[in-house]
Amino acid sequence: MDLGIRGKTALVLGAGGGLGRAIARALAAEGARVALGDIDSAAVEETARILRQEGGKALPLTWDLGDLAQIGPNVDRIEAELGPVDILVNNTGGPRPSTVSGQDAALWQQSFQSMVLSVIALTDRVLPGMRERKWGRIITSTSSGVVAPIPNLGLSNALRLSLVGWSKTLAREVGRDGITCNIILPGRIATPRITFLDEQKAAREGRSTAEVAAESVAAIPVGRYGQPEEYGDTVAYLASTRASYITGSTIRVDGGLIASI
Repeated sequence: MDLGIRGKTALVLGAGGGLGRAIARALAAEGARVALGDIDSAAVEETARILRQEGGKALPLTWDLGDLAQIGPNVDRIEAELGPVDILVNNTGGPRPSTVSGQDAALWQQSFQSMVLSVIALTDRVLPGMRERKWGRIITSTSSGVVAPIPNLGLSNALRLSLVGWSKTLAREVGRDGITCNIILPGRIATPRITFLDEQKAAREGRSTAEVAAESVAAIPVGRYGQPEEYGDTVAYLASTRASYITGSTIRVDGGLIASI
């Protein structure tokens, strides 16, 4: 199936590893030119090396999402070297595990800026060009916690949920301009982030990481953690011309984990 995005310019945030790297590889495999943003310079350079080795075109950018002043210069460089952004994949890192109560206001502000405000400001920067060209894809990766809050991920549950409301509202505003806006949320995907969360839970509960992981797998109907490539392929489809009638949606890639309808 030709996804129709060959020659399009994509920007993937959090592209230094895990889900972001898998998304970038999937888009590059379809012929998109991919700009890669991540705060970890070495990691984002490695993603670029992998994409180039696989025949793709990649532009790595060291990008601190908490610094909104970086948006303008980084997008300017993407436009100069790859072309205007047609596909934006908002994929931000999550805060450390914590309760939702008793957190310092400064932590809330810092997390809001890097996880929410950065996404909104970056989207606003590339949106006028998408509207002018009458084509665009805005895909925002969040967490299964926006549907079923995850214990001890209080900040993530609260802040990521605000992006769901934002994306749904934006979809209605830009639909007639040929732009789709969707939320995609992972269940238990085998990434370093999930390993870290399993380790943290094991430490809190005095159990082994293997025991915690086995308990998680037992709750997943398909009986395993997902692979990053499965998530990346879903994003690539949502970015495609084939998915032009899918907008304002929340897509679960969770192996059936979330019990609610």
